[in-house]
Amino acid sequence: MDNYQASVRITTIIVTYNRQLLLRKALAAHTAQTLQPTRLLIVDNASTDGTHEMLVAEGWLDRPGVELLALPENTGGAGGFAAGLKHAFDNGAEWVWMMDDDAEPLPDALAELMRVATDPTQVYGSLAVCGEETSWLTTLLAPSLGEVERPDVVPECAAVQSLPFLGFLIHRDLVARIGFPDTGYFIAADDVEYCVRAQQAGASIVMAGKSRIEHPKSRPYKVRVLGQTLTCLALPPWKRYYDTRNRLLIARKYYGIKLLTQTIPGSFVRLFAALLREPRKLAQLHAFSAGFIDGVLGIKGKRHEWWHIR
Repeated sequence: MDNYQASVRITTIIVTYNRQLLLRKALAAHTAQTLQPTRLLIVDNASTDGTHEMLVAEGWLDRPGVELLALPENTGGAGGFAAGLKHAFDNGAEWVWMMDDDAEPLPDALAELMRVATDPTQVYGSLAVCGEETSWLTTLLAPSLGEVERPDVVPECAAVQSLPFLGFLIHRDLVARIGFPDTGYFIAADDVEYCVRAQQAGASIVMAGKSRIEHPKSRPYKVRVLGQTLTCLALPPWKRYYDTRNRLLIARKYYGIKLLTQTIPGSFVRLFAALLREPRKLAQLHAFSAGFIDGVLGIKGKRHEWWHIR
């Protein structure tokens, strides 16, 4: 550990909702870090499964530097990370490292990340792995290796298009310029929008290949239409709503004519793939239609219940 790592003020944020068993494993992984953060902030999105009681009973909140931010309602990942960032910076953090409750960083994950994170104007992130594979296909821009799914080919420092809020590291100076995650997204693509916003402010998005976090592997499937390949996710209807809507919200805000030429056609391809491959087809169609309407109209917020989507 160098002097910089030892002196910098880092807050780790874990956002959780009704997954106390996963949270317990995540907390154990964080306490095993070779580089300990100044603070560990648990953001509880109004869990109803006894999460708070577990934290008290097991003494997590009695540990030095561990803090609970209990939100009065479920604000989704977007709201949880926004609230956590604000709280962390209000309490003196320089860097914030944030992730969900199903992430288990390897013992040297934070140390390896901070070894790479030398520029407060950039965004940095850990590599999500599941055993000997990456947790999802990772596209490397520099070096230009395209999509990779083996952690061993990811270099120590690689430029990427975006990073998930899963080992996502950002400095207070950059947040002061670009603001907090957009709480209106609730879940899905809030991290993508945040990366686009950072890039528009001149930031690069950098993955640290030696900073690794264990995370369940996603199982996307690919659909090829008219020479174009789209990556699709198997989603329950309520998540289909946010996936559809938030893709459109991002395209409306940033992509100009590509909203019409790429995002909307791609949305319909994903719908047809879902109708072919996934159960509850009428519910999938309803969720897509609701997400499409709200996305085109620019309506944000927690809306799946308003549309009676489950």
